[in-house]
Amino acid sequence: MTFLDKFSGFSLVDVAAVVAFLCLWVSTNYIIENAPKHRQSMTQIMATFRRDWMRVMVTRDPRIVDTAVLGFLRQGSTFFASTTLLVIGGGLAMLGNTEQLSGVAEDFALQNTSPFVWEVKILMVIAIISNAFLKFVWAHRLFGYCAVLMASVPNKEDDPNAYPMAAKTAEICTTASRSFNRGLRSLYFALAGLAWLIDPIALLAAATLSFLVLYRREFKSRSRDILLADMAKKPIEGLT
Repeated sequence: MTFLDKFSGFSLVDVAAVVAFLCLWVSTNYIIENAPKHRQSMTQIMATFRRDWMRVMVTRDPRIVDTAVLGFLRQGSTFFASTTLLVIGGGLAMLGNTEQLSGVAEDFALQNTSPFVWEVKILMVIAIISNAFLKFVWAHRLFGYCAVLMASVPNKEDDPNAYPMAAKTAEICTTASRSFNRGLRSLYFALAGLAWLIDPIALLAAATLSFLVLYRREFKSRSRDILLADMAKKPIEGLT
């Protein structure tokens, strides 16, 4: 049996479901990060608040609050990076025991599934989680750069370098947060990718659900309404 013959265990439905899955994943990132100004996503709105944060930081002395917030952001990226690394290790260990999953195949599939098919499906999930790991690691490093830039911002408002340096710090912080958010979205789709272990239709359904959940949280959530509301003119229900 040649290497290509091993892929005979995959149907055209499998291929179509994987292509649709990848399109939904890429589209989610694009839609969230490139939404028009009249309909900004939570990610874009928070980028505006980060720029406001750095402008306020110029005149704040000491900057205990700023360093505490940045430290919290770095802790988040560290936590997810270490967690995804453990998951990758667990996935690689599972590759050596695909025979044990044959019972699961018999429960959910109408035909026997070869170990190679299981390995490919598991590898896809591992690849997505690996992408998330790399995003979290890069976000952690960028938050470190942000800390150095933050320390270099002058405290004097009349210093000609103060606000340009603050703006540069804000953009690095926004870039780090973008990488962190991409890592989180990768985890959403990695969970959806597990549905392929059942069948390709389940994969497509899970990917669609992940897309809808992320879309709602970025464009239809209550937290977004709170951020955009003019609290003086139109208070949010429950916060009056």
